[in-house]
Amino acid sequence: MIMAFDGQSIDGAAYLDVVRTAGHAPGWLDGAVSFWSTYGLVVFAVLAGAGWWFARRAGGAAVVTALAVPVVVVVAYGVDAVVKLLVSEERPCQSLHVKTLEACPAPGDWSFPSNHAAIAAAAAVALLFVSRRLGVAASVAAVAMAASRVWVGVHYPHDVVAGVLVGGLVALLSMTAARRWSPALGGWIRSGRLRLRLLVTTS
Repeated sequence: MIMAFDGQSIDGAAYLDVVRTAGHAPGWLDGAVSFWSTYGLVVFAVLAGAGWWFARRAGGAAVVTALAVPVVVVVAYGVDAVVKLLVSEERPCQSLHVKTLEACPAPGDWSFPSNHAAIAAAAAVALLFVSRRLGVAASVAAVAMAASRVWVGVHYPHDVVAGVLVGGLVALLSMTAARRWSPALGGWIRSGRLRLRLLVTTS
């Protein structure tokens, strides 16, 4: 049987302060934060799509870099999920038995690091390689996503900080590698060699 890590000694008091503040906040604010916490990841998909759309005018290398964004996000999610299984930290709403805005996840749905924060941070860092403007917008959205996960009560602050670090680091390393190889791959695509190889493979 896996013994779950209890992270309340790290910043449990700060978590409780945030959850209690959320409990006394105006309904419209709690509703907006809850909506963002649940559906906000869609915004990062939209920004990634916009990055690809604008990159089409900048040449093959830019397109390859833009197309790497969703791949990098999936890799970051995978790394984060592995760390989550290794640490097996109980959700704060389970350990501290508090009423939260979002229903407390079932036991075995571990807390550290935050998947939402990792995905958002990975998308933000990856998009900085595509467009500074899109990357900055995604970075602001990523901070908002990380904060919202604590506000609704499903994560400790250290969970979302760790998620941001995991997602950001994976994206930084992956996109650096992608940028290195994107000119060659972009030229390969433009030359038609990729299309020819696909035709030969499928014939």
